[in-house]
Amino acid sequence: MTHVRRPREAAMSRPDLPTARERRAEHRARADYTGGVYGSMLAASVVIGAGALGDYPRAELVALLLVTGLVFWVAHVHAQLFGARLAQHPLNRRTVLHVCRDEWPIVKAAVPPAVAVAVSPLLGLDVSGAAWLALSVAVAGQVGWSVAAARRAGASWQLMAVTASVNLLLGLLIIVFKLVVTH
Repeated sequence: MTHVRRPREAAMSRPDLPTARERRAEHRARADYTGGVYGSMLAASVVIGAGALGDYPRAELVALLLVTGLVFWVAHVHAQLFGARLAQHPLNRRTVLHVCRDEWPIVKAAVPPAVAVAVSPLLGLDVSGAAWLALSVAVAGQVGWSVAAARRAGASWQLMAVTASVNLLLGLLIIVFKLVVTH
């Protein structure tokens, strides 16, 4: 009697196929933090734009940060799927989910500044103070994402310090721009 292997059994018996755990570990090792750095800079820019237009209620600033992050995430997913990816291979569910997951740091980067605005009343901050807190959190996120990327890539501590410094400088330029625009 011949035993017919089911697909799962076949995959389990083939040592050349990675397990789900190995695939997740490989994905984490290849993770691209560009979206996180970009999303943090985007959040900082949103805070500056909102401040330059006048004082917004906190709820509107939180919504603006999150919705902007989502809109740019959709734009990046669209660009990846219908730009580079479509030319290389046809679209399928796996590819779409992969691109959505890879671009998700853009949205994740908007969350800490939005939370900072949301909790700012607990710190006794007015709307202007909330905007400064959100801007500071966005810049800190930008530096953090860049260091995480460098670390994940196996960079030396010197290179991690350089990327942190460059991103801090970019964040400070955004802050200087806020000072110039609002004064």
